[in-house]
Amino acid sequence: MGGGPESKRAALLQLSTFVGAIPPICLALALGGCAVGPDFLATTAPVQDKWIESGDKRVAKSDVKSHWWRTFKDPTLDRLIQRAYEQNLPVRIAGLKILEARAQLGVAIGNLYPQTQEGTGAAQQNLLSSRLANQASLQHSFANFNLGFDAAWEMDFWGRLRRNVEANDANLLATAADYDSALVSLTAEVARAYALLRTYEELIQIARENAKVQKEGLDIAESRFRNGATSELDVTQARTLLESTLADIPPLQASLQQSKNALSTLLGRPPGAVEALLNGPHRIPSASKRVAVGIPAELLRRRPDIHAAELNAAAESARIGVAEADLYPKFFLLGDVGVQSSDVAKLFAPHSLFFTAGPGFQWSILNYGRITNNVRAQDARFQQALVNYEDTVLKAAREVEDALIAFLKAQESAVSSRKSVQAAQDSVRLSLIRYREGEEDYQRVVDSQRSLLQEENKLAATRSSIATNLIALYKALGGGWELREGRPIVPIPMQEEMASRTNWGDLLPAESPPPPPELAPPTPASVAPILLPPDW
Repeated sequence: MGGGPESKRAALLQLSTFVGAIPPICLALALGGCAVGPDFLATTAPVQDKWIESGDKRVAKSDVKSHWWRTFKDPTLDRLIQRAYEQNLPVRIAGLKILEARAQLGVAIGNLYPQTQEGTGAAQQNLLSSRLANQASLQHSFANFNLGFDAAWEMDFWGRLRRNVEANDANLLATAADYDSALVSLTAEVARAYALLRTYEELIQIARENAKVQKEGLDIAESRFRNGATSELDVTQARTLLESTLADIPPLQASLQQSKNALSTLLGRPPGAVEALLNGPHRIPSASKRVAVGIPAELLRRRPDIHAAELNAAAESARIGVAEADLYPKFFLLGDVGVQSSDVAKLFAPHSLFFTAGPGFQWSILNYGRITNNVRAQDARFQQALVNYEDTVLKAAREVEDALIAFLKAQESAVSSRKSVQAAQDSVRLSLIRYREGEEDYQRVVDSQRSLLQEENKLAATRSSIATNLIALYKALGGGWELREGRPIVPIPMQEEMASRTNWGDLLPAESPPPPPELAPPTPASVAPILLPPDW
């Protein structure tokens, strides 16, 4: 049904002369395809044709790996991510929100049917004041018993109820996309926490190994001092460097434990529970130098948060129709039927039947612009959702580009850093030899040992940066949600607990939602049937 509010009001005035002659149900059938408000159209957002670094031979255009963490070839990481999927609490909440949205959609569909359907009954004993004016046949005391059924049905002339179904349908699909987005974030956060944990372990090991080398230098300095070959200054310099290195270890150990605590929380377990899962080599995860990133346009179908942003816009679009329908009258079928008597023994006797039935309407005429402004406000919310969709796409592209360049450049930095560490190790070895033979002062030893510690820490940080940037890249590409395919969105024991408490009908068992490419926007209300099968 097109046109602005003025043309629709004019058409409504022309139709009003027929309201008394045509039953409301016939009008509902005739106008069943009418739905005010816009139909949502698939949105578009600008994306580049190729990635900035697509010319690099390390960047492949092949599809993004669904289980990307396996590229690290670390069984411990694989085990942690699987446990996190099974036990992470925010992911469970995201799954429960899907169940909530399914139930809310059922409520919206139920509103297409008679909204009021009530059994009524009353038993009353009435006593009138004896001081009333005298009236013939006036009974001061009498009983009233009635039993009946009351119903009211708002006919969906303007598609208000169907637009509400459309909005709730889009909201359900958006919650499914949010669930996938939670999985993408979870896999990335578990991998990142694991990489940081291994990084701190390596930094602690580096500090301890350097402390051993520095202790060797201290022993040499003390020996030379006792033999009168050098001054006590060499001893104090050596001890200062050693104690400074040892002082760095406790903060690293604290950061290591904090990383373990974060990993335990991601796995839905209290601190300390993750220790048993950390078997295996204590090394920073490393992967192939090549990475598959696909093409930018694939972000639109792979990233769940982009799907969620589009579906949220679809829901806001449908709510414009819900708001606009309030500009027009609401038509109802009203009726009640039952039996009534002042004597309970004669409640079902002949002539005790009563009923009322007929059409009715409500029309908020003097609304002082409230409805119109509500439509405008909803239109603004819809436009915000469209802009948010474009912003989500742009941010997604930026996240990929940022992580990709950081990953590639960290690899290049690691090449030079490894050479620097090798040179620093040679420098420490040579300076100790020359100091032992009395050809150099101890300052050269201190400088070389301090430089070795710095370069080894720098190399460890660079290797960690390679891993964390690769993790960030796969997260930006939207990988990881495939983990839930074929699995329930809510753990079976939790479903059983909910089923024992509440009748969930066909909503349990909670199956996994379809893949993102199949999450198409809902059917517009203008082409939807008047009635949809209710979810009993």
